[in-house]
Amino acid sequence: MTVRSLLAVGALVLSLTALTALTALCPAQYALLAQPIPVAERVAVTEWRLPATSPPFAAILFVPATWLPVATLKAVVVVGNVLLLALLVRLSWRFAARRPDTATTPVPVSVLVAVGLWLEPVFRTVLHGEISLALACLVLWDLTRPDHALGKGFAVGIAAGVELTPALFIAYLLVTGRSGDVRAGLTALASLIGTMLLGALVLPRSSLDFWTLRVFETSRPGEAWRADNQSLQGLFARALHTPEPGVGWAVACVVITFAGLWLARRAVVRAGHGTWGVPAIALTALLVSPVSWSHHWVWCVPLLAVLLAEGRWRTAAVVALVFSARTFLLVPHEDGAELQLPWWQQVLAAPYTLLALAVLAALAYAAHHRRITDRRLAAVRPLPLPQLPASNSSASTMR
Repeated sequence: MTVRSLLAVGALVLSLTALTALTALCPAQYALLAQPIPVAERVAVTEWRLPATSPPFAAILFVPATWLPVATLKAVVVVGNVLLLALLVRLSWRFAARRPDTATTPVPVSVLVAVGLWLEPVFRTVLHGEISLALACLVLWDLTRPDHALGKGFAVGIAAGVELTPALFIAYLLVTGRSGDVRAGLTALASLIGTMLLGALVLPRSSLDFWTLRVFETSRPGEAWRADNQSLQGLFARALHTPEPGVGWAVACVVITFAGLWLARRAVVRAGHGTWGVPAIALTALLVSPVSWSHHWVWCVPLLAVLLAEGRWRTAAVVALVFSARTFLLVPHEDGAELQLPWWQQVLAAPYTLLALAVLAALAYAAHHRRITDRRLAAVRPLPLPQLPASNSSASTMR
């Protein structure tokens, strides 16, 4: 054990101790930083009466969780999420470094985990026992595998079968045009269909109800205008002061979806890698999803890794600040107050949404600037000189 490793482990222990103390000794602060999402009474699955909104396959997958006592399950989930954060950090750096064999990070993983725990999406995932980190690890692990890896794409399909938002990664794999990605996309699509068939086999009535009715109820997870919802629908609902943003939101989602897929494909085809393609798709999926609660935004970890790997330290600091400030918890919440926010509070209520739009806009600007540069270089490139045939005398002289 070196001094560096001891300090790294100490930082993680200190962070976990502070996290435990905050939740145990400061209930008021805990309520502010990780308050439960209030929703109307529907299908009750917890003491907060949250509605069941995931595909039936997810219910089958998590049946073993009912075999443990609640106290034991809580401990397992907290420890498991901390380990998943460590795995996501390693996967993110390996992905950002563009080398599949990269296993080390410039900073010890335990230090990065200690800091990452205080990013609001990670914080809420750990304390609420969410599965956002697990889904992100599944998708990122699968996407960072070599093209020739057996069954590449299978894990992406499983993640989409548990929660529909990762399904956009399947479209991403299919539109890149590369043979390895297309093959992985078809595997992911088959995997997703397999989860649907398994759900229909085990829970036929629930599957029929979900895929024909519940999947279209965009308000089922909770009121879209809540500040916890950092999707485009939440932004439109709060900005327009209406619980039903209507056609404007739908059109914006279609535009953002195609723009995100185009930007991701351009990143892969032009640059030869998906370093920016994957974050573009992740942010696009979170934007167009009807409801993207703040804990869904754990994709901030790979985004930060990409920025740091490219040496964009200031931008990474700004992104980390946005995901740590928790500004959307500072706006009024009582009795639908989010629908009456003034313009200056709209920025505080939608930090992740606005940041994602800014990242996509920056990628679009970079793509446009590169296209103009390529055209100028092509215009000034000298034409090749014509090759004159050798004369007979020259040929004889050479002989």
